Amino acid sequence: MCYARIAGLLYLAIIMCGIFSEVFVRSRLIVTGDATATASNILASTALFRAGFAADTIMLLSDVAIAVMFYVLFKPVGQTLALAAAAFRLTQAAILGFNLLNYYAALLLLKDVSYVTTFEPAQLHALALLFLDIHGYGYDLGLIFFAVSSLILGYLVVRSHYFPGIFGYGLAAAGLVYLAGSFTRFLYPEYMSSIEAIYIVPLVAELSFSLWLLVKGVSVR
Repeated sequence: MCYARIAGLLYLAIIMCGIFSEVFVRSRLIVTGDATATASNILASTALFRAGFAADTIMLLSDVAIAVMFYVLFKPVGQTLALAAAAFRLTQAAILGFNLLNYYAALLLLKDVSYVTTFEPAQLHALALLFLDIHGYGYDLGLIFFAVSSLILGYLVVRSHYFPGIFGYGLAAAGLVYLAGSFTRFLYPEYMSSIEAIYIVPLVAELSFSLWLLVKGVSVR
């Protein structure tokens, strides 16, 4: 089915753009707890910072499209559940889309002459890092809704028999990891570094599923 392969392509784009933004942009530019170093990195790599914004935008556009594709694909399996999965995924996309303003606000503060001439450098740097921190928390807030969508999608995958059941269980496990990570970020932030390794589960599960969609498509039995 063409919907499945389109969904696989979109899912792969989401994963690749997300990895690029997080690993090759934010991890390189943002220095936790050091506003001055972060500001220096951003000003020295403005193009890279903007590229992170562009990649996140592509990721979110793909997320909206794939929500529709999955709804069409799984509607015969369970219309209400397919609609719920799409709604939670679209809510996540809306939160992360609005949250991109926090990300871009850091660059506005550091580059716009009206702010540069109004605030002291240390104040500007601290404000920029604050917006980036808010962006990080906003990202985890969006992932709560994505986690619920993943749990529902995992159930639909298993129930549909369109794909090997292992993919459904993998997506459900990914949803549990996102829930655990987001709630830890908000409720027990001191333990975040202890659970970072579990994010390999969503990476493997979602990447495997996206490749299966792209290469194999749907097997209707």
